[in-house]
Amino acid sequence: MRLGLDYGGTKIEGVVLDADGVERARARVPTPRHDYDGGIEAIRGLTERLEAEAGARIEQVGIGVPGSVDRGTGKVSMGNSTWLSGRDLRGDLHAALDRPVKIANDANCFALSEAKDGGGAGGEVVFGVILGTGVGGGLVVHGRLVEGINAIGGEWGHVPLPSPLDAERPGPVCSCGVHGHTEAWLSGPNFAADHARSVGAPVGDGPTAPEIIALADLGDASALASLARFEDRLGRSLAMIVNILDPDVIVLGGGLSNVERIYRNVPDLIKPHVFGKRFATRLVRNVHGDSSGVRGAAWL
Repeated sequence: MRLGLDYGGTKIEGVVLDADGVERARARVPTPRHDYDGGIEAIRGLTERLEAEAGARIEQVGIGVPGSVDRGTGKVSMGNSTWLSGRDLRGDLHAALDRPVKIANDANCFALSEAKDGGGAGGEVVFGVILGTGVGGGLVVHGRLVEGINAIGGEWGHVPLPSPLDAERPGPVCSCGVHGHTEAWLSGPNFAADHARSVGAPVGDGPTAPEIIALADLGDASALASLARFEDRLGRSLAMIVNILDPDVIVLGGGLSNVERIYRNVPDLIKPHVFGKRFATRLVRNVHGDSSGVRGAAWL
């Protein structure tokens, strides 16, 4: 059996999967925010609880965390859980749990989960996409996570928006401080900011992304226009992924992955930007939802 942990900003969730991916135990505890040692102890207690429920000691433990994970040191950086930054989380968990620990970015865990037995199951090359508070991604090839030498494999949110229109240059400032990155357009808050700018409202005072989607469903013209711009930008951005990786499947996750019209409209917006005449990549919704991160950690 495998044990996976998802170290989030508000909760730490754990799951035990058997060899077929069937869930044998699940539990969660609140995250001790800004308390690194408290987090280690919370994970130790959660692991013991999961093992008791599963009725076995689990020899393989994986954990997904926000931010970038150094492949050599296991140290975390660039995540919003700042108390993890620069700490040897992998080593400290190895000592606390008395067993080997594998660690990866949470978006990579999402991609691995969906490639193993989710929306990308059966695909040789699967690209997982997070469209939520931020924009992240992960790449799985032949069932194995590809993190890259710099541990930034799949970070498509931090490349410039492809083929920018005049009105899209230089673009909003991304969370990393650079103008015009894909995340600066396609995250939920930045989608809402784009809508606010388009209707002359102060950024931050307009409707949220879910509220804009609801307005679009009611036929609101400005919301429909904002959603169409979002889909066009998403199409251009995913076409870049197709041209580089040529994936069998692109699996969407995060809050904006629940917008049904994306799966009808965006493939036709990807196709004109793809090299050659053939475009067979499937664009699909995730299967495991919020559980994909913790399941992917177990599959590590």
